[in-house]
Amino acid sequence: MLYVLARFALVGVVAVVLVLVNVPLLVALVVGLVVGLPVGLVVLRPLNSRVTAGLAERNKGRATERAKLRAQLRGDS
Repeated sequence: MLYVLARFALVGVVAVVLVLVNVPLLVALVVGLVVGLPVGLVVLRPLNSRVTAGLAERNKGRATERAKLRAQLRGDS
C-alpha cells in the first residue's frame, strides 16, 4: 500500500511542478502519469523490493497450506 501511495505521490509532485509553471491541470496530470510512474519504478526500487519479498513470503505460506489441504483431501497424512 505504501509503495502505491509513494508512486502516486510522485505523480502528484510532477503534476504540481508543471501546474506551477502554468501548464494546464489536465495536461500536467497526464504528463505526471507518463513521467512519474516509470520514474517511480527506478526511484522507489528499494520499497518495491521490500513489497515483492513480502508477497513472495506470503505466497510461500499459502502454497504450503494448499499442499497440506490437497494431501488431506487425497487421504494422505
